[in-house]
Amino acid sequence: MELIAVAVVIVLFIGVLKQFGILEPMSREDSTELDDELSSGRHQPEGLAALQAQTKFSKKELQFLYRGFKNECPSGMVDEKTFKTIYSQFFPQGDATMYAHFLFNAFDSDRHGAIRFEDFVVGLSVLLRGSIHEKLNWAFNLYDINKDGYITKEEMLAIVRSIYDMMGRYTYPILHQDVPMEHVESFFQKMDENQDGIVTIDEFLRNCMKDENIMHSMQLFENVI
Repeated sequence: MELIAVAVVIVLFIGVLKQFGILEPMSREDSTELDDELSSGRHQPEGLAALQAQTKFSKKELQFLYRGFKNECPSGMVDEKTFKTIYSQFFPQGDATMYAHFLFNAFDSDRHGAIRFEDFVVGLSVLLRGSIHEKLNWAFNLYDINKDGYITKEEMLAIVRSIYDMMGRYTYPILHQDVPMEHVESFFQKMDENQDGIVTIDEFLRNCMKDENIMHSMQLFENVI
């Protein structure tokens, strides 16, 4: 499981896509209703045109995304508790609480304490339609838990442990307690070029782009919508 915490971002995100109905077809009636709501509704004050400019989604795709978001979040916002509940449904064999916490913070970039539709769709645009550079920047932000511009071993260990906790019985009991740290050490051996104990964004980008497995994982869900 080389560099598990790098390649796993988009793979595990598919559960959220399914929960919000993003992988289901939208009817013409839904499209008309969503067009009206996105243009004037309280859920999307920025408007459809503004979101088209900020993302790589078409008008119809934004309508599609909004339908799923509204079905799960009628208030137009998702708090962390609700987000954890949604995400945990797809990993009943383990505890997804901490991974969902880290993922929530990556989407809640403005620290509102809730994910608005704007936050959701902008982040999704990066994960599904962004360039490799944009996706890797998003992943770096996820791993940089305290947002100081560096990834430390402590931060990466917290992420890796949260992934193993989420996978639950699919990893235990064959997983021994030293395995997460072994993955962290492997990550730093590859990423920490000057061996100063931290990984900068430049180191992260350079070394991820050399890894064929990571590059492949960044393209897995580009056509899901």
